[in-house]
Amino acid sequence: MSVAASASAAAAVQSVEDGVEVRLSGRWRITEPRPSWTELSRKLKPAFVRARMDEVEQWDSSLVLFLFEINEWCAASGVTFDDTALPERVRVLESQITASHQVSVPRDRSTNFFQVVGEATLDLGGKTRDIVRFVGECVLSAIQVAKRPDKFRWRDCLAEMQQCGAMALPIVSLISFLVGVTLAYTGALVLRQYGGDIYVADLIGMAMVREMGAMMTAVVLAGRTGAAFAATIGNMKANEEIDALETLGIPAVKFLVLPRIFALAVMMPLLALYSNALGIIGGMAVAAGVLSIPPAAYWVEMLTIVTLGDVSVGVIKAIAFGLIVGLSGCLRGLQADRSAAGVGQAATSAVVTAILFIIVADAIFAVAFNVVGL
Repeated sequence: MSVAASASAAAAVQSVEDGVEVRLSGRWRITEPRPSWTELSRKLKPAFVRARMDEVEQWDSSLVLFLFEINEWCAASGVTFDDTALPERVRVLESQITASHQVSVPRDRSTNFFQVVGEATLDLGGKTRDIVRFVGECVLSAIQVAKRPDKFRWRDCLAEMQQCGAMALPIVSLISFLVGVTLAYTGALVLRQYGGDIYVADLIGMAMVREMGAMMTAVVLAGRTGAAFAATIGNMKANEEIDALETLGIPAVKFLVLPRIFALAVMMPLLALYSNALGIIGGMAVAAGVLSIPPAAYWVEMLTIVTLGDVSVGVIKAIAFGLIVGLSGCLRGLQADRSAAGVGQAATSAVVTAILFIIVADAIFAVAFNVVGL
């Protein structure tokens, strides 16, 4: 049994059955000290706490606050508070003060493996539905444009071609040339050991035409053009411009998305072919400077292995990658939050989404072309 007392108010804790009983006595005044429940409740782990005030001479809000402390401790500790022995008036006051305070009760917020997997699956399903719905809207809008090409905004499409095509030539030139140089140096380290220096032309030609030309161009445009699409459309959404278009009966997909996707689908193959040429020139420079291979011999050797089918493979990949970059940028822009932070997040998400789907599509193309013999 533990007892806490002040000058006039006293509280005693006594064990009864599986719980404890708090006996209050004396005079309880707000202007005088009162016992501390924190001291009384140390090392207590009862099933319930029962309060009694049979020996209380006088009381005011001081006693009600003490009972509130007991009730709060019981709620936090998962213990039942029994106030049936208290007078009706005290119970009413104590319930009112408890209702006016929100008791923060700790609870188990941990998640198990199955819950995490389930939530991730539902989230993936929702994102997949959004992507499929958006692609379907684009396909339907493209069919309408094919039926009525005079309704298409060709001027906007040409402007986007200028931005994602001609304006991207400097960065594509630099990246492609350096990729060709890097591949040539890497290939030279291996081929020189076997006296096959001339075959570096085959390596550069096949790698650039089938893979690296379209891939590096797509990655560059994903970071440059895809992010720009997401930022532009996201900013229009934040300024309620897209809402205004929908109010006027103008579909955002047909007005904003299709010109950008069509521009990328047209310009990506051209940029990929340009990238192939710069990569081959980069490899030729390394072959001439490091391996002492004349440019004419390099070119002739490359033509012995690179065929029109290899060039077609790169062009097909470039068209698909252009569609992926355009769809990713426009989709994330339409999904952006209506804030400056949302526009930035949409641009970042557009780049990540585009690169992810580009790699997945490249793997699928590799398997498909191997099956058909290209």
